[in-house]
Amino acid sequence: MGMALVTAVPRFLPVAILSRFEFPDKLKEWLSYIAPAVLSALLAVSVAAPEGSIDISMRNQYLLAFLPTLAVAVFTKSLFYTLTIGILCMALLHRLAG
Repeated sequence: MGMALVTAVPRFLPVAILSRFEFPDKLKEWLSYIAPAVLSALLAVSVAAPEGSIDISMRNQYLLAFLPTLAVAVFTKSLFYTLTIGILCMALLHRLAG
């Protein structure tokens, strides 16, 4: 119970306090970019440096799978198609490499 409390309080306390305030539209707009920026940074590291050092070559399977997946995401804007293509690309690359 103590661990649940220690975990829950830092999550819910800011929401409980900040939900009482109305933020300016500019601040809301600025805050809306934080999650995509963090996710993009995590994705960039995972794709460009999967083993700890930057590898932008044809040997980088993650980069090879990322390119068609990105194209599908941009053109379809469908999470289902994007995930399907990403999984299929990685499966195909692992099959070809193994």
